[in-house]
Amino acid sequence: MTYYAGLDVSLNETAICVVDETGSILKEGAVPSEPQDIVTWLDNLHVDIARAGLEIGGLARWLYAELRALGLQAICIDPRKLRGVTKTMPIKSDRNDARAIAQAIRVGWYSVVHIKSSKSQQMRMLLTNRRTLLSKQIDIENEIRGTLRVFGVKLSGRISQATFERCALDLVAECPFLEAMVRPMLIARTALRQQFAVLHNMLMKLVRHDERCRRLMTIPGVGPLTAIMFTTTIDDPDRFQKSRDVGAHLGLTPRKYASGEVDRNGAISKCGDVAMRSVLYQASLSVLTRSERWSKLRAWGVSVAKRRGLRRAVVAVARKLAVLMHRIWSDGTEYTWNKEGATA
Repeated sequence: MTYYAGLDVSLNETAICVVDETGSILKEGAVPSEPQDIVTWLDNLHVDIARAGLEIGGLARWLYAELRALGLQAICIDPRKLRGVTKTMPIKSDRNDARAIAQAIRVGWYSVVHIKSSKSQQMRMLLTNRRTLLSKQIDIENEIRGTLRVFGVKLSGRISQATFERCALDLVAECPFLEAMVRPMLIARTALRQQFAVLHNMLMKLVRHDERCRRLMTIPGVGPLTAIMFTTTIDDPDRFQKSRDVGAHLGLTPRKYASGEVDRNGAISKCGDVAMRSVLYQASLSVLTRSERWSKLRAWGVSVAKRRGLRRAVVAVARKLAVLMHRIWSDGTEYTWNKEGATA
């Protein structure tokens, strides 16, 4: 008899459901969200667990690695596909979610999520923390602008990061109350800038010593941030049999709806990593509007823009950049320039 386990993981407790190959429930329970406790509970059943599934989430990556190390055949599944089943349940609970996961594992109605390597996860967290500090700094700057605007003090236009504090203090110099209110915000902003610089320098140092990133940066529009984010998002280029599959994986290919006599293509699917897609869009926009050097990539993008408009062209070039970066990474080559343009 073959048995399957479903794990519904929360911060403190994990609900477990074990079913056999016919779908009958063998046992249900709940244990602390610790790998050893989960494996011990399953071992006490004295049955062989063919697969144990858990939804990807905050603790899932850590639990996956630890459960695998303890000998359990754990897999992380995409919760979006399972959501169609759990929505039909009149009562939603951790126990019922564990049942749904176990049944999905049994019938094969799931998509396996790739778990990135430890190095890629570390780099991903570095990128996330860097972006958080930058966004909080921008939030404080916008809050200061809004506060001053209420009292008719206009801090508008393009102001460099280095001169923002001096400009704000000069404008409120004649109003002690406003100055006393704005100064703590400026001190917090300065602290965020300093710590952002620490993480940014750490990131740039890692990029300089990464041979993959140096090769990817030979592509027009691809800078350090785009290169390191692409390597951490893809993690393993051998995951894709064809480079053109990367565009679909990152949500840069059109949706399609076909039913009966209806057959239409929609906007891009926007699946996959949002941050990676955003960075690729910015890199594509740079190729089309800011690059001073001509290339085949830019020439192709310009021709698309003339036929379909700039917005579609930017998305098309972003998809082409993703495909090109994967091919260069897989082949170990570089983007080379010639008189007519450039080729990989």
